[in-house]
Amino acid sequence: MIHEVDESLRVLFRTDALEGDRIAVAFDAPTRDWAAKVNAPTVNLYLYDIREDMRRRERGLHNEYDEQGTVVARRRPPRYFKLSYLITAWTKRPEDEHRLLSSLLSCLLRYEALPAERLTGSLAEIGVAVPMTVALPPPEDRSFADVWSALGGELKPSLDLVISVPVTASPVYEAGPAVGEEGVRLGFSGIAPEEPSDTYGPGKLPVYGIRPGAPPRPTGGRARRPGISSRVAEETE
Repeated sequence: MIHEVDESLRVLFRTDALEGDRIAVAFDAPTRDWAAKVNAPTVNLYLYDIREDMRRRERGLHNEYDEQGTVVARRRPPRYFKLSYLITAWTKRPEDEHRLLSSLLSCLLRYEALPAERLTGSLAEIGVAVPMTVALPPPEDRSFADVWSALGGELKPSLDLVISVPVTASPVYEAGPAVGEEGVRLGFSGIAPEEPSDTYGPGKLPVYGIRPGAPPRPTGGRARRPGISSRVAEETE
């Protein structure tokens, strides 16, 4: 999944931003040792943070259908994870680096999500949008100065690109058999076939509310409560 996002970004930048220029696209950590080995104009996309996008988490299950439109399975909705990239340009002159960053920023601002035609692999198959944001203020628990300090390099102009990528890997729950036009037939266990027929409804199935083997209910008048005299019972009827 992450490598597919890398490839989509590489194709997007080469096609829409760099316009075929001989500029390398790298995903290495921009450490001091790496910077010392750069001998050609390079755009670096360093993936420095991965965390779940809790705002996009959904509950419930999604249905899967066969060719007849019948539900055959259910699975959890995709969970989105934020991939944070630190984008920097490396040339011999700061003016050229600023020009590259300007071109990359203009390219990214055209889209709210990775273009569908640039997606590859499983990202293209699931048919779900891959949202992205660029140059937003960093979260309170993280600053770019801390990132550069961890890399051991000097602070450099950069763009912060965050891509929320869906991950569809989840358990699959098979659906039960479909209900036909004849409906569902319910059965009751522990019922002897020789029970009285008046406790059964049509089709020899037990009638709801009647316990097989129980004495029949009175057919007329109200049932008298025990402990009440017949005179009081008659007055209350």
